[in-house]
Amino acid sequence: MSSAGPPKGCGPDISSVYYNLCDLTTVWGIAVEAVAAGGVVTAFILFVTLMGSLPFVSDKKRKGTVALQAGVLIFTLGLFGLTFAFVVSKYPTTCSARRFLFGVLFSGCLACLVMHGLWLALLDRRDKAPRSWVLCLGALGLWLVEVIINTEWLILTVVRNPIKDSLDLSCFITNADFAMSLVYVMVLLLAVVAMAAPSLRHKHKQWRSDGASILLTGLLTLAIWVAWIVIFLYGNGAVGDSTWDDPTLAVAVVSNAWVFLFSYTIPEICLLTRPDPDQEQPPDGEHVYPARSLVYDNVIKEADEPAQSRENNAFSMDESPETSISPYAAFNGPLRNAIYQPTELALIAKSLSVMEQEFKIPRANTPSLNPESSSLSLPSQS
Repeated sequence: MSSAGPPKGCGPDISSVYYNLCDLTTVWGIAVEAVAAGGVVTAFILFVTLMGSLPFVSDKKRKGTVALQAGVLIFTLGLFGLTFAFVVSKYPTTCSARRFLFGVLFSGCLACLVMHGLWLALLDRRDKAPRSWVLCLGALGLWLVEVIINTEWLILTVVRNPIKDSLDLSCFITNADFAMSLVYVMVLLLAVVAMAAPSLRHKHKQWRSDGASILLTGLLTLAIWVAWIVIFLYGNGAVGDSTWDDPTLAVAVVSNAWVFLFSYTIPEICLLTRPDPDQEQPPDGEHVYPARSLVYDNVIKEADEPAQSRENNAFSMDESPETSISPYAAFNGPLRNAIYQPTELALIAKSLSVMEQEFKIPRANTPSLNPESSSLSLPSQS
């Protein structure tokens, strides 16, 4: 506890480590805390909306990217939570969380963006997108590289060097070492921009918006990283106030997390329910449901003609049968699978009727009972 007592807005039972969360004299902690809390709620709502939109996704290709968007939301939610580690003061737990989770959470978001950009590039070149599980495995592989790097640092720094005399090596990291430990994350950031730039000229118009959102997210993230690295390494040292190191990192994390939501997640969720353009417009020459058949058009045409014209047409067809054309000449008949196929019983009955017509059985005629028409006469007796 501070000897001067708690600052204004903090109770006497609160540890000095959490003074930035309640100190009214240093407004930056409360402002960042409020913005981060709003980001947590927004990210959770967007995640529920994303899962609820799955039954309404008609485009199977776009449905394969939902896993990447869910991954970005999960890692963004972690970034909002990491902001609180930079608001509170340094102690062994927060120092380890800052160093380990900063690169891990950012690399998770950027790995998903890289795989989404690669998905667009493959779709542009091959007209066939990889499956969803392939994208997830690729993003997982890129993310695990940073996890292994930070785990190795955590083992070498914390596990093999336990705390002695209330000192923790994780809290004694220079600003240059902290920035240099994020080289792999910077490589992923450059890969996002490089993958998304060619997608602006995608041959399919419906995918250009995806490339634009990824490119915008990459450029904004790149600008934020350049700004906080310059301020963190040179700006605060030039001013001579090292107490602004934690606010610099906290503002960078929370602002970058909001960039992931506004420039990538929200536009992608809005694009999910778009219908598949390939299903809306069938290829040329293929009509699944023709508007009218030839027979129907002829019937309507004959119904509209007056009776006199129909009689003239009938006489003209009788007079010149060789040059007349049947109105049903262009009709090819029903489909092959719609032709009636008789059963065996029907074939037997038909064969019997044919046999009766070919071989007629003579039948006896009954004599007429009319005496006048009768031709029978009795023999005369002599």
